[in-house]
Amino acid sequence: MTNPPGKISESPTIPNKNKGSGKKFDIGSLLEEGPLPIAGETSHTSSLDEKLRKAYFWITNFAIINPFYDIEYNDSPPLKFTLGDSKSTVTLPTAQSYSSFVLLPLLTLIVRGKCLLVGGPGRGKTASAILMGVIAGYPIKEIKRAIQHGQPQMTITDLLGNPLPSDMMQAKSMDEIKIAWRKWLGMQIKIIDEYNRIPTRTQSALLTIMGDNYAEIYDQIYECPDAAWYLTANDDAGGGTYQVIEALRDRIDIVVKAPHFNTRFIKDLIQRVEEGYKPETLVPKEIVFSEAEIKTINAEIRNVIFPPKLRRRMEFFTSQFEFMEYAGEQLEYKTKDTAKLSTVDFSVLSSAETGKDKTKDLGSQTKNGLSVRAIFTCINYAKALAYFRGLNEVSLDDLSHVLPFVLHDKLVQNADSPFFEDAENKVYRSDRVSWIRKLFSLSLSEYDRLGLDKNDVISNLSERFEEGLEGLSAKDTKQRLVEIEKEIEVMAKQRKLYGHMFDDVLKLKYLHQRYTNYLKWVESNV
Repeated sequence: MTNPPGKISESPTIPNKNKGSGKKFDIGSLLEEGPLPIAGETSHTSSLDEKLRKAYFWITNFAIINPFYDIEYNDSPPLKFTLGDSKSTVTLPTAQSYSSFVLLPLLTLIVRGKCLLVGGPGRGKTASAILMGVIAGYPIKEIKRAIQHGQPQMTITDLLGNPLPSDMMQAKSMDEIKIAWRKWLGMQIKIIDEYNRIPTRTQSALLTIMGDNYAEIYDQIYECPDAAWYLTANDDAGGGTYQVIEALRDRIDIVVKAPHFNTRFIKDLIQRVEEGYKPETLVPKEIVFSEAEIKTINAEIRNVIFPPKLRRRMEFFTSQFEFMEYAGEQLEYKTKDTAKLSTVDFSVLSSAETGKDKTKDLGSQTKNGLSVRAIFTCINYAKALAYFRGLNEVSLDDLSHVLPFVLHDKLVQNADSPFFEDAENKVYRSDRVSWIRKLFSLSLSEYDRLGLDKNDVISNLSERFEEGLEGLSAKDTKQRLVEIEKEIEVMAKQRKLYGHMFDDVLKLKYLHQRYTNYLKWVESNV
């Protein structure tokens, strides 16, 4: 075989990762760890992020035929070429880049997230999920038996388990009924195949497990462990035999598209036929993770820094979408959620907002804002991606690569927005990943145009408040109240109100109220 599938990548997978570590000779380390490896000999120990990268490269090189590098990184300006009538751009990345179809399910494994794999039949969605189960240490037979196959007749007992018949006959109360729970509930890898074919009532039971980590039948409770979830569907719309309930869709953390098969790689298929092997049966033990290792990785991911300047850009971006000026009268209720809960047609309220620059008003492109859960997931996966790359701090590129996949089903597109009428933007109606990338790019451009890195008055006011109120005099408190009022007055003179300004005004109102309450307390104690 030209590509033996049991071979794993040499260390380090990122060439400069282990250079200049500065580790000094220590006789204690020699006694504890043994002699140094002979030159040319590969050490079998590595950091967990290195082990994670080895797992990724083994999957891409031997398990899943997937020559797609859509998560691009560059350490120098890349070459770009333009092809076709639509002026499609081909970029040749200059730094180590990755395939979303392999990388994001792998990150889901270590953050214990919920990943939806979408694409036509036969594109490797279920095979990818099974590989994740093997890498998590489960035998193949156990994983395959635990897969829940969505079908129109699936009942809650099919999904969760059955009450024992003898107990049903003899029990005097619900508490005495014992349940034969399904084994998959206790696993840390959960695979739901074609989840959009599950009946609505059964979806509700599935939602409880995904959202709250427990199953319930006849008042009996089964506590489920934290798990990585892999769900599959054959289309983006979540259609199928049954419409997926909104709450269940909202529980999904990330959506990954299964790419088409590149016919230039039929040679690899022939090799597999002739050699008669299946990748999931040949996973090297060196890339199998124990439960303890996954817990350690989780802790290490939490320690990855999300720098303040990047946080401000994320705040600016996520603030764009919730505001809807004519949805309510009081400022706090001028939101798309208010519009959604009303009986008024969305387009009627949307059309009332006139005169705004549609390039600046990114909120006009969506019918909703972002939930706390969606923002939390963006942060979690951005940290995981930085960790995977061997970094101790999230970069702008890490965040920009994660956003389209996390927000794929979270941002509901407003197809009637004037933005999509432009010829160059029509493609974004169908390509949601590129659309969200475009949204983030436009947000970054506006952030830079406003010069918020150098002049962010609201951030300065917030930082001063976070220093604490203890010992602050009544005079100084009044001065801060005046500063807040002046800033709101400056914003009022701009006449047009955009999403990021909406959140800024509410933050200023919050600070004003906190200082007002403190001032009343200080004056009452004089």
